[in-house]
Amino acid sequence: MVVKVPYFKGQMGADELERVASVLESGWLTTGKVTAEFENKFARFCSVSHALATNSCTAALHLALEALGIGPGDKVIVPTLTFTASAEVIRYLGADPVFVDVDAETCLITADSIRTQVAIHDSIKACVVVHFAGQSVEMTGENGVWETCQKLGIRLVQDAAHAFPSRDQYGPIGSIGDVTCFSFYANKTITTGEGGMLITNDDDIAHRVKVMRLHGIDRDIWNRFTSDKPSWEYDVVAPGYKYNMPDINAAIGVVQLDKAESMRKLRQEIAEKYLDSFSEQDCYRVIRSRVKLDEHAWHIFPIILQGNLAGSRDRVISMLGEKGIGTSIHYKPLHRMSYYRERYSLDAGAFPNSESYWQNCISLPIFPGMTSEQTEYVVQSLVELGSV
Repeated sequence: MVVKVPYFKGQMGADELERVASVLESGWLTTGKVTAEFENKFARFCSVSHALATNSCTAALHLALEALGIGPGDKVIVPTLTFTASAEVIRYLGADPVFVDVDAETCLITADSIRTQVAIHDSIKACVVVHFAGQSVEMTGENGVWETCQKLGIRLVQDAAHAFPSRDQYGPIGSIGDVTCFSFYANKTITTGEGGMLITNDDDIAHRVKVMRLHGIDRDIWNRFTSDKPSWEYDVVAPGYKYNMPDINAAIGVVQLDKAESMRKLRQEIAEKYLDSFSEQDCYRVIRSRVKLDEHAWHIFPIILQGNLAGSRDRVISMLGEKGIGTSIHYKPLHRMSYYRERYSLDAGAFPNSESYWQNCISLPIFPGMTSEQTEYVVQSLVELGSV
């Protein structure tokens, strides 16, 4: 019997509908008090001073690097195993990405790789670290990337698109570091449909981002249009961008934020079933978690084919599809994308860990509404495929 298991299905309900309806009824649809409510709640959740909502994580990453002063001639370290947004924002500013490999077991960037590139390249001004699959990069201690970047005098931007609401020994992701950016895309751990958030404890960064996310205007749009006093006057202090989040999207986010931990726990239950089931399977390997299970966001669950299934990813994906099971790939590394490969003369041999991972990786379904029957069906289907 075929059991339909989509790769992902969002968890929405009456609460989200009610909050969106209240925004529509209010007559104020763009950035306003609901966005401010979402930002304030998010800042408290992450234990930071500032949270600034944007229309995407890509926008947040762009704003972060711009606020840090990244520009033409600068170089920014970024792992090759990531979505293109992590690197393309560097190019927006005329700077150049310096691609590094990831750790073979965790798929995370390491302090050693940062030190190596700083020793090789002049003009490295920043590093974009990617918290992959839902777990955090090692940030603190002798091999922590935050302490390493501080010692080397380079700025740190965290791409946490996969990592809400993950934690580490120091607290919530983003509670340390220069800037951290989150994604609320449709398939993320919480969603606003489209959207992102930038968090920081730096007042100057927060001020710059707030100005630049809305055309470089030095006044808050909500205050400008709702003040009881004459408020037509404003100034444009920089050529900014159109990166603000509307209240309609924020209304969904306010509700989703309240559910973030309960949905994380449901994903963890699925992850634990996968971990137990595949730990003794010779044909499957899982990414090693460097954090405790309850500190992991479990945004995606990749497996790596090995043994008799190594090199047969397309066939396995096709067979799972025939069984009604949706899958995905995270990611084809950026050194293989034609733009980056050709512009920077990148050789796949320089990134052996990312190469080995992506050639055999498959991301399995993992979402809060996934039933025990669906989880068991995915496991049994993979066990059967591995025994053929």
